[in-house]
Amino acid sequence: MQRKIRMGMVGGGPGAFIGGVHRAAARLDGLIDVVCGAFSQDPAKSKAMAGELFLPESRCYANYEEMFKAEKALPAGERMDFVTIATPNVSHFAIAMQALDNGFHVLCEKPMTYTLDEALKLRQRVRETGLLFCLMHNYSAYPMVRQARLFCTGGELGTIRKIVAQYDLGWLAAPNAGKQALWRCDPRYSGACACIGDIGTHAAHLAEYITGLEITHVCADLATFVEGRKLDDDGSVLLRFNSGARGIIEACEVASGEENQFKIRVYGETGSIEWSQMEPENLIRRANDEPMRIYRRSWAGMDPSLNVWCRLPAGHPEGFIEGFANIYTDFALAIDAHRAGKDYTPSYPNEDDGVRGMAFIETVLKSHQNDQKWTPMAPC
Repeated sequence: MQRKIRMGMVGGGPGAFIGGVHRAAARLDGLIDVVCGAFSQDPAKSKAMAGELFLPESRCYANYEEMFKAEKALPAGERMDFVTIATPNVSHFAIAMQALDNGFHVLCEKPMTYTLDEALKLRQRVRETGLLFCLMHNYSAYPMVRQARLFCTGGELGTIRKIVAQYDLGWLAAPNAGKQALWRCDPRYSGACACIGDIGTHAAHLAEYITGLEITHVCADLATFVEGRKLDDDGSVLLRFNSGARGIIEACEVASGEENQFKIRVYGETGSIEWSQMEPENLIRRANDEPMRIYRRSWAGMDPSLNVWCRLPAGHPEGFIEGFANIYTDFALAIDAHRAGKDYTPSYPNEDDGVRGMAFIETVLKSHQNDQKWTPMAPC
């Protein structure tokens, strides 16, 4: 790289949990600087955030429209290279489209947009501009998740038969679950689904990413347990895949006592794997004719190609922030190659993954609302 990649940000202001995660992850490997932002709809909060980041007042903007216009007018050696979108789902499409129209690459929180139709239009715009789009599915960047993918796609488990993904949180168990819950559970800001859009999409993405298969049909049952809540806080989804494999996604945000319990198990003809977000350094592999094996990050048995996504020796835990950072570093390298006109094959989730996530949400909701047993995935 000839220089650091410059990042702007929309959203992620004071008190926003995920904003701080994005900034810490972006800067972890020293390839990215946060140079500007429109961090909040409240100008005072946005300025406060800029102050915490030691940004000059001239690079703290009242809104994203102002930011894109001003940044585009700066000399090429000063303006931002890409924007991170960390706002409620309803605004993703408008911000991303305007960023692309002004020549900026985009990294966006999931889900990609508010509706599938928006996602399809956004993907088309990405293709028309030739700019880069990254969707933040951070779990796909954990080294042992990528090891699981190598096992599955390399045929080491034989033909894949069953995928079981379970994601349980307790944060929405009470009616008053805090500021973030207000927009997450409001269809005006979140979209058609809450639980499925928030964590169900993580489970669906990882099921497809690890196995290399695609979901073709779903049979879904959603529930809203907290009285007065307008969107789902629980969901169970049966899956069919393009290979003939079957699967289950169980997603719950009212699982009292659970912190961030995300697990996935893949069963093949000759063996199986299991990975848990709460113990991300471990990958369990089982078979009927041999002892259970536990593969560890940066230890014997891990594929050497994954070393590039590890920072510390074995026994020095890595996890959530590092998963985000792997995607940011991958995106920075892609932007650098794009600038130089060089070839680079990234591994981060892109606009196609975003469209599939929105198709999954729409199909799950359609399945839940009708009595048909199997609902085919929406065209994507």
